[in-house]
Amino acid sequence: MDKIALTAAALYAIVLLRAGGTFAVGWLAGAGARRSRFGGRISSAKFLRAERAIQRWGAPVVAVSFLTVGFQTAANFLAGSMRMPLPRYLPALFVGGAAWALLYATVGIGALEVLGRLFAERTALGVAAVAALLLVVGGVVLHRRRRTAKAPRDAAAEEA
Repeated sequence: MDKIALTAAALYAIVLLRAGGTFAVGWLAGAGARRSRFGGRISSAKFLRAERAIQRWGAPVVAVSFLTVGFQTAANFLAGSMRMPLPRYLPALFVGGAAWALLYATVGIGALEVLGRLFAERTALGVAAVAALLLVVGGVVLHRRRRTAKAPRDAAAEEA
């Protein structure tokens, strides 16, 4: 078995366990919420319509969520908490998980190999590339934090 196939198989097993676990936690959280004091709100007609829509049409969203960053956990949790039937959820999990595993096994391994070659052949350029990447990530994080911190101040100024 070659390196990409082995990596893809391992990643596939990981994503099935992680996403399936997130679905199960969502299912349990939804069941607990239905028995809590919020149970009356959850049983409203509007909520039940949304739940039926997710149960019926949510599988494509779950499958595509694996191609996003940060949305897949929310999609799997929501599918569980909204009680998406397993015959609809599992195919979406298997297809989306396979796409995720293949993407990360090919593109991810390729990027690591390029970075490894860069460090081996031109160490200074490799260090500069990593430093530039860290600066970009740090800049994006800083920009988002400032924007998030600014939003409550702007809202408070508008209310005054």
